[in-house]
Amino acid sequence: MVTSRLQGLTASAAQQVIAAAQAIETGGPDRAAMHLMPALKAFPGHPEVLRVHAGILNLRGDTIAAVTTMRAAVAGRPDDALYHNTLGTFLSALGDYDGAIETLRHATRLQPDLAVAWFNLGVIMTRCLRHDEAIDALRQAIRSDPNYMPARALLAEQLRTENRVEEAAAEYRRIITEQPWTGMAWWGLADLRSKHLDADDIARLQRALRDDRAKDNDRIAMGFALARALDEQQRYADSLAALREANAIARQRRQWSASLFTSGISLILDCFTPPPDGSPARDLGKDVIFIAGMPRSGSTLVEQILSSHSQVEGPGELPDLPLTLSEETRRRGEAYPYWVTKMRPTDWQRLGERYLQRTARWRQRKPVSTDKLPANWYYLGAIRAMLPAARIIICRRDPLETCFSCYRQHLENNEYTRTFEDLAAYWRDFDRATAQWRRLHPAHVYEHVYEQMLVDPEARIRLLLEFCNLTFEESCLQFHRTQRGVHTPSAMQVRQPLRSDTRHTERYGALLDPLRQALGLSTLGR
Repeated sequence: MVTSRLQGLTASAAQQVIAAAQAIETGGPDRAAMHLMPALKAFPGHPEVLRVHAGILNLRGDTIAAVTTMRAAVAGRPDDALYHNTLGTFLSALGDYDGAIETLRHATRLQPDLAVAWFNLGVIMTRCLRHDEAIDALRQAIRSDPNYMPARALLAEQLRTENRVEEAAAEYRRIITEQPWTGMAWWGLADLRSKHLDADDIARLQRALRDDRAKDNDRIAMGFALARALDEQQRYADSLAALREANAIARQRRQWSASLFTSGISLILDCFTPPPDGSPARDLGKDVIFIAGMPRSGSTLVEQILSSHSQVEGPGELPDLPLTLSEETRRRGEAYPYWVTKMRPTDWQRLGERYLQRTARWRQRKPVSTDKLPANWYYLGAIRAMLPAARIIICRRDPLETCFSCYRQHLENNEYTRTFEDLAAYWRDFDRATAQWRRLHPAHVYEHVYEQMLVDPEARIRLLLEFCNLTFEESCLQFHRTQRGVHTPSAMQVRQPLRSDTRHTERYGALLDPLRQALGLSTLGR
């Protein structure tokens, strides 16, 4: 099949395409582009050349161009399941989950035994919180290829979300026994946060990192797992070194521009200042609570507290808000937020009603639902225009703790977490944007500070419930007893009572002075 995809190329061009595809896996986008350049010039419309070029564009962070290029490749090979699989993954990276699901389903119809397409479908179903469908897709991937370890690792993750920790640990270890270089199994085991990795595991991990069969994605995940294990043994300098190496590999593979992101946030703020005339249906959104914040800032804890209330359903990180805005982008043929100033009040009402339609299933059992996608803070202006009665909670935590926690957590598709400088730039954008949203909408945006809740949990939980127009219930203080699926990196923590010893940066001391400097904080010195 590989040979047939290269038909129509000269022998030298075919070798260039193969070398570029291999470099995508091992050398990053720049090296891949260098290999592909001659073939791209000689055969700019060849489907396989376009497919590899699209992969390079995606790794460079130009996902829109990657999707456009991949659509051209698919047009040249409409019956190739792998092409549809690739397009589906790019649509997912763009945030078009509906389009990605449709495209990946088409890939599985074209080739029912294509394990990677079933796996990618399972990944997206997980992100969309369609967990039964995710499990079905992952099981199909494993039936198609019992040795497809990423699918088995993600299936084990489902056990963890159900708090079946020992079963998950056992499955991760079975995977590692069969294929020691499977990075996501190592990371899943490490992320159980119950000291499942000992000195022997560290030695095995270090050997696996040197295994020629490990791909970059495996090495990234194993690097984070190694860092977690070294941290538990109080080998903080070694842990930080492992994190630097893992993040460096990830940054080489996929790029992120702090300056472009800052410009994008500034554009959004400008388009919503002053706030537009929003939906005339002023009670629209009264049954929705949005939770926003940087990853690792306590947003999962806030959702766990609220979902412990008898009136609140906490489904997790819903993709429906950005998908609703993406639908409007496609309808208008203009990127968000450029179309914001052209919206009429009835347009905002239409979008608000569309969002409520998309999320209605989460309010069938209880009258109020949460939406805790961390990136919700990008969209607070749109939320206020679409859903005037919605309540919005911004979660804050000490910036040093937040940024370091992001740096040491294996967060896929969060490329700003790879360097201290990028993390600090992202935090500054979050800080200035949320401050502006609070100035513009003081009655509808509430700031919840993690450290303040640690000092006086009951008082802060009462204030949180009061803002959400919810009566106080004792169960919200006993949030760790609430049984529900939690599908974020904080799954294990929110099943425990509040702890006052959660500051992690103090253990690293002056080792984190470069991050302090990037954030503009005082350093400890050496």
